[in-house]
Amino acid sequence: MKILRFNEGRWGILEGEMVLETDAPGGNPTGRRYDLASVTLLPPATPSKIVCVGRNYREHIREMGYDFGHDLPKEPGLFLKAPNTLARPGNPRDPWGSAEPVPYPAFTQELHYEGELAVVIGDRMRRIPPERALDHVLGYTIGLDITARDVQKKDLQWVRAKSADGFLPLGPWIETDLDPQATWVRTWVNGELRQEAPTAAMIFTVAEILSYISSFMTLEPLDVVLTGTPEGVGPLSPGDRLEVGVEGIGTLFSVIGPREG
Repeated sequence: MKILRFNEGRWGILEGEMVLETDAPGGNPTGRRYDLASVTLLPPATPSKIVCVGRNYREHIREMGYDFGHDLPKEPGLFLKAPNTLARPGNPRDPWGSAEPVPYPAFTQELHYEGELAVVIGDRMRRIPPERALDHVLGYTIGLDITARDVQKKDLQWVRAKSADGFLPLGPWIETDLDPQATWVRTWVNGELRQEAPTAAMIFTVAEILSYISSFMTLEPLDVVLTGTPEGVGPLSPGDRLEVGVEGIGTLFSVIGPREG
């Protein structure tokens, strides 16, 4: 089932080219129907927090300059993105024309992309073991973790680098029927494939990540967890068009706006 959020914050289910409005995420139909091409897609979650995993693919660890032999993490390394980072995904019927442009802030000269599988929480999670963690998942979507890489390297904390307005395009919808360890993540910039990796290559599985987070932080319904990016991250320029695809979900479309003054 594909759950989406649209227009003024309504929820719906996608069936073919039609959006069936529901009274809650994955809830009961209201009887109202809309053509997919006629709706404005919104980020398919309203999180109280967005928890992100860094260094969860071995080759990404290498490309970021860490010692592959000594810097393999023993537990998930986490950081937060604030809810203000959420940006509207493009509607596949008008991919970039409908996408909310990602700002290119004046404080950075090195804006980077990081395509990721994202998890949307369905039920409250507190101290949940790995074998039960996926039972608390509503479904899976696609995240584009935008990062001001130069600022990330020099600031004490990653607040500016990771949590500027619009730094997380999310969508286009939530897929409830997916094995998170049996899919692929791919990112294209202006039609050129830049990232490609199977989620089976994750150092920590989705279940392990969720269990670890819930051991000290309560995850609430519609919170979002980003599971890490594969190798191939790189710089962006104003006007760049991005596609992040996850097999079994679809494609997130996004565009980089003009450089701010």
